[in-house]
Amino acid sequence: MTRSIIDPITRIEGHLRVEMEVTNGKVSEAWVSGGCFRGMELVVQDRTPEDAAQIVQRICGVCPVSHAHSSAIAGEHAYGIKISNNARIIRNLLEGAQFLHSHILWFYNLAALDYVNPINALKADPADAYDLALAAGTSTNSDFVALKERLAKFADNGQMSIFSGAWFEADKGQAYKLDPELDLICTAHYLEALQMQAKASEVAGLLGGKMPHVMTLVPGGTMWVPTEEKLDDLWALVNEIYNWVESTMIPDTLAIAPAYADALNWGKGVGRYIAWGVFENENMEMNDRYLPAGVLDEKLNLSDVEESMITEYMGHSWYKGDETYTSPYFVTEPEFTEYYKEGTDTVSDRYTWVKCPAYDGKPAEAGGLSRVLVAYKRNVPFIVEQVNAFTAALGIQLGQAQSTLGRTAVRQIETLYIAGLMKEWVQELMEAVKGGDSEYFRKPETITGSGTGFWEAPRGALYHHEDVENGKIKGYQIIIPSTWNLAPHDAQGNNGPMEEALIGVPVEDIEMPINALRTVHSFDPCTACAVHVTEPATGKSFKTVTSPWGVK
Repeated sequence: MTRSIIDPITRIEGHLRVEMEVTNGKVSEAWVSGGCFRGMELVVQDRTPEDAAQIVQRICGVCPVSHAHSSAIAGEHAYGIKISNNARIIRNLLEGAQFLHSHILWFYNLAALDYVNPINALKADPADAYDLALAAGTSTNSDFVALKERLAKFADNGQMSIFSGAWFEADKGQAYKLDPELDLICTAHYLEALQMQAKASEVAGLLGGKMPHVMTLVPGGTMWVPTEEKLDDLWALVNEIYNWVESTMIPDTLAIAPAYADALNWGKGVGRYIAWGVFENENMEMNDRYLPAGVLDEKLNLSDVEESMITEYMGHSWYKGDETYTSPYFVTEPEFTEYYKEGTDTVSDRYTWVKCPAYDGKPAEAGGLSRVLVAYKRNVPFIVEQVNAFTAALGIQLGQAQSTLGRTAVRQIETLYIAGLMKEWVQELMEAVKGGDSEYFRKPETITGSGTGFWEAPRGALYHHEDVENGKIKGYQIIIPSTWNLAPHDAQGNNGPMEEALIGVPVEDIEMPINALRTVHSFDPCTACAVHVTEPATGKSFKTVTSPWGVK
């Protein structure tokens, strides 16, 4: 059996390696390896909580607001601060803008190219595409005739840019199942999504001073003070984004999903879910956030979050020791050894920089699916209504959403929910300002204490904990969403969520493991991806690189 390694492969943060063995046409074993040590916990040591809220944003250029937010919440608990109502609304808006940017980016510009073949769109009849878009209830904002002409020019000169690559070639395109007209519609929306991402980032920049890495979100509240002109700009942007999301994302999902219904049958993962909650309500309670906190077991029974249930195991990661630590007493002491056992092609006991978190001793999935399932179980009206309508439209049960296609699809429900909330929050802020409320920041009650920031990034549950002594950080720990999802085997040999989701995924063509790629992308890992597949019976291997511009 031969193997190959590509390392590093750059994206927006870190690198991801997924290695699989295939037996009888299905994945039989998987190893997910994060190839980048961050150590941000060490960077903020002896800094102030105010510094930390700025520094930890540099973990990610896609979800910096979430890291600032989680860090600020930890600092506020340590400082004894409850933020003002205006600060709550503004921070919700800032977080919401980032979520919208990230969700639109992921669905159209990262995951969509696993399902949409822009080359096939060259066969489309633009008039039929327009009729299909009307029938599907999706957006007809684009000129389908002009778009097809643009695609044809790309094809004629051989410069297909982001739409190039063997995955889309005629002899390999059998993995793509959409009619040419739907491929043309979705290619148009791919390009529209680039503009809508920019609009969402414009909102974040308006509220945060710049984007990425905003400047106004601080422990104690916000440094952004609205004016009438800024509120008018905010109102216009938020409504424009909502109108596009409402007319495009769920209709596109419902149009694409039937062609890939087989993806409802694999990719479930561990079947346990965590969500720390995001977007504060007035009472500032985790369980009453607009997307609430909660934990779901294998039977989707709901329980409240308990910090003492969170642990991290080190035995399969490149850190010292093989202990299991309990929140908040985690340890970050890097020690790289090897990926393969010396002189062999067998994966070593330690094979990743990603730690192995668990809840109540078991691996758990984080992300959009987790948030939607928890919100459904918490009876959030919009989520319940939309999930029921969505599953009815696809003719499936809620349990089937625990799959590659389900994980990919339900996140659009969350996107529409957030887009609608953004309109409500702008209106709420306008009314508060008109009523004379001008409180945006509160000072610390103390400069010594400890606090945990339970929050959500677009990709899932986010945890920042800090111990503060006389205004300086003496201990800091972070568990990001991808740490949960990309976790290695645990002490009992159980797979992490993505590893488990890959088991059983069909691989019809060893040179084109696109179902595995779809499963990886359904988690939206904020990493670069090198997917390696091996088939012991034949000795064949294959690798593929993904980037923000699609599959290479």
